[in-house]
Amino acid sequence: MDSISTVLTQVHHRCDDLFAQAESSVSRRDWSEADGFFSEFVRTTELHLEIEERILFPALEQVIGPHGPTQVMRLEHAQMRDLFKEMAQHIAEHDADRYLGLSETLLVLIQQHNLKEEQILYRMADQALSGERAHLLARIAEAAAAPVT
Repeated sequence: MDSISTVLTQVHHRCDDLFAQAESSVSRRDWSEADGFFSEFVRTTELHLEIEERILFPALEQVIGPHGPTQVMRLEHAQMRDLFKEMAQHIAEHDADRYLGLSETLLVLIQQHNLKEEQILYRMADQALSGERAHLLARIAEAAAAPVT
């Protein structure tokens, strides 16, 4: 059986790939392609953040309490969402310099965030929620497969 860590880390890799493709497209000033990759990156990342916030974090907080790593992760999710909005605006304006500047900021934030999740939070969840793992993974898979509205 897959672990929570394995499943959610795979999503991080997918998001990283989309982000890199969007950045490459902006660097080439291919705005149509950039918009497509960035939109898919945001859609995929938002779904992942929602799954963490609605499924994983509440389950983990039942064991460890609401104050701690999940609170920090939520704050970082909000920072990412703010950057997504600004970056989307710069794609729409065809402003590569501002997009790429924010891209560097987002890249550092995401790398640090993902490292904390992959090395600490997900491992903690696998251990603390071992009895619920199958149920949680089923809920995560169901949420990931649900049509976006």
